[in-house]
Amino acid sequence: MTQDAGDVPEERPAPRYGVYATPEEQRARIQKPDVTLSLDAGAAPDDAAVPSVVRAAPDAAAQERSGSIDRIITFALLAYGLVNVVVAAFDLLDFATYADTVYAVIGIPDSFSDTGNAGMWGATAAVTLVVGFAVTAWFAVRAVLAHKRAWWIPLLGAVVTHIALGIVVMIPLMSDPAFTNYVASLG
Repeated sequence: MTQDAGDVPEERPAPRYGVYATPEEQRARIQKPDVTLSLDAGAAPDDAAVPSVVRAAPDAAAQERSGSIDRIITFALLAYGLVNVVVAAFDLLDFATYADTVYAVIGIPDSFSDTGNAGMWGATAAVTLVVGFAVTAWFAVRAVLAHKRAWWIPLLGAVVTHIALGIVVMIPLMSDPAFTNYVASLG
């Protein structure tokens, strides 16, 4: 490469430590100080001291495989939860029928009598269920995108959502005369 008399040579800054090293070389030098010392001295490092990229690959592959399994389990739990939320939300919207079913399971012979407020309580319960699922899905997807373990988030979200749903459903049921008469007849 020739320079003309008018050309000024381009000055490049001197490379800093690790600028031209690959990430594997950087990791090898950080993890093995004897490799660093032998490279600094201009000697060839001992083969036993240099971590092999082939030896590191199974760890990366195992980590990727566990991350894939976590994502599959997380999204399978979210899909299962979504189906349950849709079915249950439509059941809760007809709260009088839902309450009659609960009464039949418990063994209460009467029907739910507060049908005037049933629509409001059913909508409140359905919204509680949908919001609980949405918050759970949001946290789970964020954890997956951050490459963190997320399989437990749908499980915890289901428990918390169902506790809140149970409270919302029990308020109208426990204030219903059919329920209070049944409880009074037990005592």
